[in-house]
Amino acid sequence: MSPHYCFSLRLQHLLRLAVIASLPLAAQPGVAKPATEFNTPQFWYESGQAALAAAKQPVPQTGKAKNVILFVGDGMGISTVTAARILEGQQQARDGESNRLAFEKFPYFALSVTASANQQTSDSAPTATALVTGIKANDGAISVNQTLARNEHRAEQVAAASVKSILQQAEEQGLATGIVTTARVTHATPATNYAHVPDREWEADANLPAGATVKDIARQLIEFPYGDGIEVVMGGGRKQFYASTEADPEYTGRTGIRRDGRNLHKEWLAKHPQAAYVWNKKQLDALDIKKTKHLLALFGPSHMRYEADRADDIAGEPSLAEMTQTAIQLLQKNRKGFYLMVEAGRIDHAHHAGNAYRALTDAIALSNAVKAAQAATDPRETLIIVTADHSHTFTIAGYPERGNPILGKTKVDGEFATDSLGLPYTTLGYANGPGFTGGKIRREFNGDNETATAATYSGTAARPDLTQVDTTSPSYMQEAAVPLASETHGGEDVGIYALGPNAHLFRGVQEQHLIYHVMADALGLNKQAK
Repeated sequence: MSPHYCFSLRLQHLLRLAVIASLPLAAQPGVAKPATEFNTPQFWYESGQAALAAAKQPVPQTGKAKNVILFVGDGMGISTVTAARILEGQQQARDGESNRLAFEKFPYFALSVTASANQQTSDSAPTATALVTGIKANDGAISVNQTLARNEHRAEQVAAASVKSILQQAEEQGLATGIVTTARVTHATPATNYAHVPDREWEADANLPAGATVKDIARQLIEFPYGDGIEVVMGGGRKQFYASTEADPEYTGRTGIRRDGRNLHKEWLAKHPQAAYVWNKKQLDALDIKKTKHLLALFGPSHMRYEADRADDIAGEPSLAEMTQTAIQLLQKNRKGFYLMVEAGRIDHAHHAGNAYRALTDAIALSNAVKAAQAATDPRETLIIVTADHSHTFTIAGYPERGNPILGKTKVDGEFATDSLGLPYTTLGYANGPGFTGGKIRREFNGDNETATAATYSGTAARPDLTQVDTTSPSYMQEAAVPLASETHGGEDVGIYALGPNAHLFRGVQEQHLIYHVMADALGLNKQAK
């Protein structure tokens, strides 16, 4: 019996008390006992002792990793993780406060400082660049160093400031590589793996400034020059790959946006042997893994649907967990190993729209994808890292009683807590964003087109009266203190959750670009940054 297996058995035994409260009542020992029995002084003391014993058990894995999987919850700050954990537990009729998302059970944790080379509060481009290249970069930068101006569009200058990503290095070493995202595959976070531009907006040739000689992001993906090419690319963003004369296969009346007349998805098929291109779940499910070496899957003209809206997609979209499973199956065919980035890109978009429900359900979907990755890999040879590129101004506040619906209005002793105006308020909110409630106009999230439409509620000039408002509705936009068309990122540290070889190197408060260096070390890759 392996030491790892023995450790796992000991850890499961020691954690039993600590997790029993998060089980459904029927699954708890002594079904007839009241559901609240766990919430006793004896339970808290014994579960604390069990947690202490479990904390003493992990033995660092110091060997090299065969595989690395980097999960990025875009915009998934600590408050998002906490609220998602509670929501998941409550949706499953369990004690939400005792629940833990899959990655929260990893043995190693650290905090990541997300400030970029020129920003105190950063956007996704420089933070993702830090994750995959090991250097800090400027606002908007996609895997180029901070010496490059954002408006520099000459190919020679961009090449001189470009920094290889871990995906490019992995391809050079003969490993398989993949990118999975619920955003456009040309969006900032996935693009840092394979593209080099100073402005994240240059996703297609139609987005390039006049006279630009640098290639757009989608073209750089198709013309990727390292190794035998990226094996797996899955996400949204068909319009960046389709010519402006080519009809979208799913939405009548829509076309691509490329002005150069190129249909890049067809070039993918022509370039790679044993290549496949799919654009809906049925096609993905029918994919012959054994006969497929290079997969391009584009499930929407722009971003994929939020998890909460996925069932409404016309052609059908896979979940993040399903995409992760397929990616791993394809990448595992390479005996040397693989590098895979998986991004839950729409957590960020829902927060920008002031809609906590969709942000949290997409965070739960990320947790499910992590479970899928754990089930498909061996922790002795696979380093799994879960982190965020940045946070948001999302808050959990008030003094709600334990078990209060996380999306609901704050209650204390069974009664609504009220503000200084005598009005109830929600537990969740934003420091800024479109949910500002000054006057009597309330904006409501529209999940289809990501816009906010006006709706009138009764109330004071300062805040609406939420007494009769269903704040748990998926369309509800949490209140914001400062009115902005789009809620902003937050500047606080985010979490790093790690499991597998080199995971023990994450401890304390670390600069974000350390994540690249830990991954590269685990895979035995080395480079000198420019």
